[in-house]
Amino acid sequence: MNPKENLKKLNLKLPEVSTPGGSYVSVNIRENIAYIAIQFPIHNEEYLYQGRLGNEITTEQGYKAMELCALNVLAQVDHKIGFDKIVGLNHMDAYFQAGEHWDDSPIVVNGASDLFVNVLEEKGKHSRAIFGVERLPRNFSVGLTATFTILTE
Repeated sequence: MNPKENLKKLNLKLPEVSTPGGSYVSVNIRENIAYIAIQFPIHNEEYLYQGRLGNEITTEQGYKAMELCALNVLAQVDHKIGFDKIVGLNHMDAYFQAGEHWDDSPIVVNGASDLFVNVLEEKGKHSRAIFGVERLPRNFSVGLTATFTILTE
């Protein structure tokens, strides 16, 4: 597994690491588990994909928004942990805000799931949960948290 080579093959680059918008850390390590705080569709400090899925944001755009969230997760991992210490992605929680009749959340969340598997290969296989919420900060359409098992030595 070479995540940086896989990113290149996909014509993707990791964004700059964003800083927490509150009183918390972006990566919290407890023993051999790394908890990645919620990441939003932010690219190098530019807020993207703001609005509700099914209203201002299409399902296809939502997929790309979730992919960007996953890239931000990987940027945090690369910066704070290192890809060489990843044993595997355990679980991700995906959040979205949508219009009343929109119901394609699994398709949108595949934006993150597909990216993790394509970049981390076997180590990117994971379980997930999807939550529709009334409102996300800054009117982001989606957000993503993740946990990884890591090597501690």
